[in-house]
Amino acid sequence: MPLLSLIDAGELVSRTLLRARTGADNAASVARALVAAEADGLKGHGLTRVPSYAAQTKVGKVDGFAKPVLTRARASLLVIDAANGFAFPALDMAVAALPEATRSQGVAAAAIRRSHHCGAAGLTVERLAESGLVTLMLANTPSAMAPWGGSKAVFGTNPIAFACPLKGRAPLVIDLSLSKVARGNIVTAKQRGEKIPQGWALDEAGQPTTDPDAALRGTMVPAGEAKGTALALMVELLAAGLTGANFAAEASSYLDAKGPPPGTGQLIVAFDPSAFGGDAVARFALLAQSIERQEGARLPGARRLAARKKAASEGLSISDALLVEINAA
Repeated sequence: MPLLSLIDAGELVSRTLLRARTGADNAASVARALVAAEADGLKGHGLTRVPSYAAQTKVGKVDGFAKPVLTRARASLLVIDAANGFAFPALDMAVAALPEATRSQGVAAAAIRRSHHCGAAGLTVERLAESGLVTLMLANTPSAMAPWGGSKAVFGTNPIAFACPLKGRAPLVIDLSLSKVARGNIVTAKQRGEKIPQGWALDEAGQPTTDPDAALRGTMVPAGEAKGTALALMVELLAAGLTGANFAAEASSYLDAKGPPPGTGQLIVAFDPSAFGGDAVARFALLAQSIERQEGARLPGARRLAARKKAASEGLSISDALLVEINAA
């Protein structure tokens, strides 16, 4: 398998998108996000996305030249129209604007509509935690999961991400999909010609399947059974209903170039820990240390940070088949 440095991988993504009707700034924003996800070992949100992204910009399902527009609806509320472009430039805008609004008001939010795949949501909240903020992000995605007891997909896999600062070390980051596994893992298995484990997904008839194609036509198994679908409903209401974005069942797929723009949404809520009295960051560290002192226990994100460190020194491994596909996009 070829190895690419992080810089070379970023240039590969940018070049591909520039060929596929995308502006330079937007291509750079997408490249940063995908390479960062790949470096963290989150391959379903990494370089495997490049061919489908390029296919979508070529036909205008994603506007590669879109410029997100920020409106300050209230002192602590930022409304961002992603303009049917990639989510990442809109997320960059939120990350740049939220710290000032949050420190001014104590709590602030950014509501993003007419958006697209937000990638590894943990990376966005991590950036805000690095500036000292406690951050929660909710995102709705195209329909992939049925309500509990139902058979028709109504919810997306709807990720929830959280991050908080820890003094003298990397922030604590929690990033989870409300399906048993992220749908990107199934896409990756399909691209590799591999079966998926039993228990990840159901086919169109509602039967368990290990075939990634059948899984992508069917529905995802929720995390935590009925509790997972209840949380997915909550995310749907907050990330789409509240922001004015499309609900999952109204959104076209992120995975192909068919149909209109997905128009999904993201909601980011940030808290200034110093506004609440006491030394919250020290308290966060105390709880983190109590977990790490237990034999066999680890904080969420430990593997991701180890993968990031390895990628920085050794580069990214990419299959020949994927490299050919990206270069042909």
